[in-house]
Amino acid sequence: SLLHCVCRTCAVPIPFPLLALLLLEGTCQDFGQTRFICTSVPANMDMCAATMQNSGLAEDLKNTVMQLRDTVLQQKETIMNQKETIKELTAKLSRCESQSMTETVPGEAKAGSRRKETGSSKNTMGDVSRAPAETLSQLGQTLQSLKQRLENLEQMSRNNGSAQANSLKELLQSKIDDLERQVLSRVNSLEEGKPGLRNETEQRGKVESTLTSLHQRISDLEKGQKDNRPLDKFQLTFPLRTNYMYAKVKKSLPEMYAFTVCMWIKSNASPGVGTPFSYAVPGQTNELVLIEWGNNPMEILINDKVAKLPFIINDGKWHHICVTWTTRDGVWEAFQDGMMRGNGENLAPYHPIKPLGVLVLGQEQDTLGGGFDATQAFVGELANFNIWDRKLSPGEIYNLATCNNKALVGNVISWSESNIDIYGGATKWTFEACRQIN
Repeated sequence: SLLHCVCRTCAVPIPFPLLALLLLEGTCQDFGQTRFICTSVPANMDMCAATMQNSGLAEDLKNTVMQLRDTVLQQKETIMNQKETIKELTAKLSRCESQSMTETVPGEAKAGSRRKETGSSKNTMGDVSRAPAETLSQLGQTLQSLKQRLENLEQMSRNNGSAQANSLKELLQSKIDDLERQVLSRVNSLEEGKPGLRNETEQRGKVESTLTSLHQRISDLEKGQKDNRPLDKFQLTFPLRTNYMYAKVKKSLPEMYAFTVCMWIKSNASPGVGTPFSYAVPGQTNELVLIEWGNNPMEILINDKVAKLPFIINDGKWHHICVTWTTRDGVWEAFQDGMMRGNGENLAPYHPIKPLGVLVLGQEQDTLGGGFDATQAFVGELANFNIWDRKLSPGEIYNLATCNNKALVGNVISWSESNIDIYGGATKWTFEACRQIN
């Protein structure tokens, strides 16, 4: 073999004998920084062909190295992206796990503005925001209340030996047993990985329907046990802050240019007693609303305009409250326990109360006749809810607050069991406030 050298500067093959002579004579300095790459070549191979072949191999090797380098860089970038993805997924998993933990514990109502804005409210009729544990706890309390009332009825039936009372007792007991089975079924579905939550709205509807029917039958039986009391001697009780307990007035309001609304109210709820009543019309859910929500004072809303009322009533005692209003200059007055506590003007001036709406007791409407929010629900007792289409005098309001036999009844809405439908477990009891005063 011959030693084949290539000059990197001139790219010319130089035979080894000539290269040796150049080195011996010191003439290689003419090449400056010239470098020689030497490979062995068979004796019978053409020098030019060998040079071209070696040059091609070097180029292939260079391309291969570049491709490997690009591959390594791409893999490195892929690994970095995967690390970021894994980190992000881990964070999401941690958040999901923490949310799952909090869902099992009843949460406190979130503080917020005093009410939902018109048109931007979310319909929470299905009560999806409340934790399942809280829902079951409330259902359990309601069942316990029903059982206590049933035991009282059983005692009465034993005293008078009425066959009709015994028959009703057995019917009510079967309904309670059926309701308990529904609650137990719901508990089991929650414990088995929540497979039944997709049907939660349907299940809730069945439970609430049974509750409403059961409460009505017990109320009818209690009513019969109270010697046919007068239709106006009753009160509504809303024991829990829910979005399904409420009462609905069968009549709507007419167009009114003035009004007086009065009622007896008892509550110790905190923060805020909730919404004693709300009147909504098409296009305006805050046509006429009385609400105390969060840490705000009680407010009267007319056409979504607001006046703050100086009422202090959440002490667990009965209080009589009245609000009067006239459309001229929007003048209003607020009375508590027969005495004026505050007044003002410019409350929705020259805006008549619109007719053909829905009047609800115990809930604030975000849609016409619905869209209830549990955080705005009334908790407590309410009675003698009356509305007039005029401004009552201070003397007339005092007679109402002192249960005077000269007290008037509302000429627009009067307090009577025949005018009220109750839903979701709100209950009727004999009204006691006037008896305590007299």
